[in-house]
Amino acid sequence: MARKKQTIIFGNKPYIIGSYSLVGKKESDGPMKKWFDECLEDDTYGEKTWEKSESKMLKTAMSEAMRRAGKNKDEIGVVLSGDLLNQLMSSSFTARDLHIPFLGMYGACSTMAESLLLGAVLVDGRYSDDIVIGASSHYCTAERQFRMPLEHGNQRPPSAQWTVTGSGAMLISSKSRDGGFRADDKGSWNRLKHIRVECGTIGKVIDAGIRDANQMGSAMAPAAVDTLLNHLEDTGRDLDYYDVVLTGDLGYIGKDIMKDLLIDAGISKNMLDERYDDCGCMIYDLQQDIHSGGSGCGCSASIFAGYIYKKMTTGELKKVLIMSTGALLSTISPFQGESIPGIAHAVSLVAE
Repeated sequence: MARKKQTIIFGNKPYIIGSYSLVGKKESDGPMKKWFDECLEDDTYGEKTWEKSESKMLKTAMSEAMRRAGKNKDEIGVVLSGDLLNQLMSSSFTARDLHIPFLGMYGACSTMAESLLLGAVLVDGRYSDDIVIGASSHYCTAERQFRMPLEHGNQRPPSAQWTVTGSGAMLISSKSRDGGFRADDKGSWNRLKHIRVECGTIGKVIDAGIRDANQMGSAMAPAAVDTLLNHLEDTGRDLDYYDVVLTGDLGYIGKDIMKDLLIDAGISKNMLDERYDDCGCMIYDLQQDIHSGGSGCGCSASIFAGYIYKKMTTGELKKVLIMSTGALLSTISPFQGESIPGIAHAVSLVAE
């Protein structure tokens, strides 16, 4: 393992050998449906409370990621996971049921990339051969905790984002695993690629002074810009090194702000239009009444574990930089006049 300022280079080649994504009904109606492993018809998922539903989603994602990797829970050294609920309720209850050593992660909506980065650190350092990472969110649990219970029927401003009901999990291993073959659209059989975690850039907390809790994209965009620019500087790369650079959940407003700031930093608009996108803009269709796009831990988690993982195993994407973005507010900090700090962590993945 080597360190360059904010970026950790993984010399022992941690691999992602299993993945699973699960989303709710609204997400299933969006343009990314075919990339998710499981699409729910009912967001209750057969449970009596929304919180229990979210925990069940995360548990399913982790159990299926292990199964697809050919691992049982006795082989897993630790689970790294987080969500948006107090005391990481979904993740903690999932770890309780799995009975695997657990490290709770909290980076708000940056949790998926944070868990992936730290999981790769543990595997690269040979502290564990197999680690499960994941994150989840649920529209109904997030609304109840951070805004208003659904029963209030409160109106959302155009700048507000829609918390994704979804979860994603991955299994990081010290050894690659033969993924077999998959037929392409022309009927030819191709060997699936190994996905290696190449490096990760730890983000800094950046505060742009945004105080409106309905402007999450604006609050998080400067942190995403800072992490990306430091990643490129640390690695000596240009943006065109990657096939795709993907932020977590800036939504339409945050994505536009990020592009403007990167153009000011010297990155061409054409390059950004070609290589950069945001999970919060991809997961829903504009006609779904989601205002400024998607958000929540499950936003980037489900896209990374579904769309990105599958595109990389087939070789359609070879080098990808994924960045989950988080707004580090609490349920009470906006009422105390505090601004909303943002953070973003980046992980570079390579298909071999």
